[in-house]
Amino acid sequence: MSIGFGIFLFVVGAILAFALEIDAGWIDLDLVGYLLMGAGAIVFVLGLVFALRKRQSITTERTGVDASGERVTQRTVARDDADPTHPGR
Repeated sequence: MSIGFGIFLFVVGAILAFALEIDAGWIDLDLVGYLLMGAGAIVFVLGLVFALRKRQSITTERTGVDASGERVTQRTVARDDADPTHPGR
């Protein structure tokens, strides 16, 4: 959701900065547009970082000796993006 919101902020900011020719004496629409574009870029990048961070996997490796004296290695790989609110993900 934050990726889409970042794109939305950037587009609205670009419209305010480049497409509108409204003269509002009490506010500078160009500045507001540039600020929204900057905020949109930051939100977009943060959204990407958090989305990629969720997809990391956890690897657990255990080594032991069984009853016959042989070395046994068990490896478990789990994904960290399990979301209880969205089953099947």
